[in-house]
Amino acid sequence: QLDRIIIHQQVELLEAILGTETSSKYEIKNHLGQRVYFAIEENDCFDRNLCSPIRSFTIRIADNMGREVIRVIRPLRCNSCWFPCFLQEV
Repeated sequence: QLDRIIIHQQVELLEAILGTETSSKYEIKNHLGQRVYFAIEENDCFDRNLCSPIRSFTIRIADNMGREVIRVIRPLRCNSCWFPCFLQEV
């Protein structure tokens, strides 16, 4: 039973050294610090580096056995003063 979760992003060495974005990985822990889920963000280099805040992505969340339990999909949407109706959605 989870009453609270803590999300830690795992920092990639290449990302830290070069300052480029890589696919994000997260550990999702309970209030005791035990990992209960693991998440991986899937997208391509173009989206991560050029469209960062509005990028499209798929996040797959898996349990400790590696079984996918949740999939979050966010398509690329325009976000500008010319197209205010295209707000981000997942």
